[in-house]
Amino acid sequence: MNWKKFSGEVIHKPILEEIEQAIIRESEMGHKLKICIGTDSQVKGPITNFATVIVLLRAHHGGFMYIHQEKSLQRMGIKERMLAEVQKSIETAYAICDLLDLYDVGLEVHADINTSPSFKSNKALNEAMGYILSMGFIFKAKPEAFASSTCADKMVH
Repeated sequence: MNWKKFSGEVIHKPILEEIEQAIIRESEMGHKLKICIGTDSQVKGPITNFATVIVLLRAHHGGFMYIHQEKSLQRMGIKERMLAEVQKSIETAYAICDLLDLYDVGLEVHADINTSPSFKSNKALNEAMGYILSMGFIFKAKPEAFASSTCADKMVH
């Protein structure tokens, strides 16, 4: 997977190594971190664009993020697309969770799914929540899911 910073700078080392260095650097500066992972998608004609973000939040001192973008030509309904977003977030969370346990950094997985039944994305809420929670991760949906609904959303448009 290719990751980049918000500035567009490409990360040339494995993302695990980049995250570990960021945790060490931020800890040395006295910042308590929490990591939030989310994915959003946007359909444009036959292409679905996905953006997955790893947001490192510093308690009371802002944050920064890493972004992975990909495209798919697979046609998906809304529920399938929401669950594909969740799958990408879970894969990312799973890849870094041992590192976060090592450094005692909290982790949340955010789903860009509305908790209100009047929204189309709500069709995937129960499955997404069950999937994330069964993997042992903390789950957040809209409006608390800023990693997917704000950060990833900006990267996918």
